[in-house]
Amino acid sequence: MLSVKIKITIVTVCTSLVTFGQQGVNQISFGKGLLNYVAADSSFSVKFAPRIQVRYYGNTDFTDDGLSPLEHEFLVRRSRFKFDGWVLNPSIGYKMEFGLSNNDMSGASAFTKNSPRYILDAIIKWRFAPNFELWAGQTKLPGNVERVVSSANLQLVDRSLLNSRFNIDRDLGIQIRHSSRIGRHFVSKEKFAISQGEGRNIATGNEGGLQYTGRVELFPMGSFLKKGEYKGSSTLRESKPKLMLAYTYDFNNDASKTRSNMGDYMYLDDGSLYQTNITTQFIDAVFKYEGYSLMTEYSSRSATNPIAKESDGMETGDVVLTGSAINVAMGYFLSEKIEIAGRWTSLSFDDLTGAESVTMYTLGLNNFIVGHKLKVQSDLSYTLNDGSGDALMFRTGFELHF
Repeated sequence: MLSVKIKITIVTVCTSLVTFGQQGVNQISFGKGLLNYVAADSSFSVKFAPRIQVRYYGNTDFTDDGLSPLEHEFLVRRSRFKFDGWVLNPSIGYKMEFGLSNNDMSGASAFTKNSPRYILDAIIKWRFAPNFELWAGQTKLPGNVERVVSSANLQLVDRSLLNSRFNIDRDLGIQIRHSSRIGRHFVSKEKFAISQGEGRNIATGNEGGLQYTGRVELFPMGSFLKKGEYKGSSTLRESKPKLMLAYTYDFNNDASKTRSNMGDYMYLDDGSLYQTNITTQFIDAVFKYEGYSLMTEYSSRSATNPIAKESDGMETGDVVLTGSAINVAMGYFLSEKIEIAGRWTSLSFDDLTGAESVTMYTLGLNNFIVGHKLKVQSDLSYTLNDGSGDALMFRTGFELHF
């Protein structure tokens, strides 16, 4: 349950927004925020856009006697408040996003001072020169394309197994972003980040070294409409073919978690943390044309010394999750609002991890009532687990995003 302080804060924020609305708003319509306000003296702007995702999951396993009894789960997958805008002038932007569902807040530990992880994004963006931006605060690192796609803009009910095992998620630090145009159409975007390397909402200082992330994106056919490379499905209907090719290299120096800045901390008997260098790489491609979309991803993770050991060489039982994965997703609009989508994901882990290789096939059907702002999604997945049998999963749910 939310604490009394959080409840009071939410009520105060909502009351303030109503007051803003009485003083003056602009561009109010569904999908453009519950509030879109610019101060009378043009000293700041704020857009408030709450959203919710509700899901149903049904799971069954293949056994020698047939399918196991169906297991049901109903879930508020995400419930979030998002604020963004600018201060003083549009070159100084900001974004704040808070998660209120159990999934959003989970992950409390001594490193978060045992507090729920409400904060998703808290960042300032400064366009300090033409084609250059400096970001400072907590936000997503420039990792694999699927992770950077907002959970509000997913093509299928949820992200792939590649993303759940290999992504580098959010962290606290700084980022430099640059873009340039070569010739009439060719666009290049470069992104570099330095972060503390332990994920979001860490409140106890830095363990180990820092994390360094670099990403290069190439657009040989020109930029996508409205940053459509980071939106699932071809909802914007590119009139000309568009392609993004990208590569990310991430190095986490003296990392203390089993999945770089994600996973579990690797404790030693004396209470200290085992540390090793972890490298994660991604190769992405996104193609869109009219009602057709294609996204492919390759990821890999390696570590200098992946098996955690005590000072005397005794293994602790913790192992960095090393290996590689491939993910391919595609979709096609059968009509203006109805899309059929499919995804194939394959994960292979190094033998020392003890993790099983997994392959998942997913077929989905989407009804975009108002684009990604109001949609109903369903998908069916068949999973092959090496050594532990196969499984079926059915998911459905809706997204409502003001």
